[in-house]
Amino acid sequence: MADPHRLTELGFDLDYASDEQLAVLDALTDEEVQLLLDVKRRLDAAGADVEGHGIEGGALLW
Repeated sequence: MADPHRLTELGFDLDYASDEQLAVLDALTDEEVQLLLDVKRRLDAAGADVEGHGIEGGALLW
């Protein structure tokens, strides 16, 4: 199971995550966390070309 604090340490902003969303994140396997991290790295590398436009209800909107 994933530790949400581990996700924060990996650069995920969970400040706006609901308790329900944190529970989902807590249930992620290590493989799922690795997949999220890989996607995050790709998005970060893309820079301004692929950035969120806002946060609504804890969800990132593109």
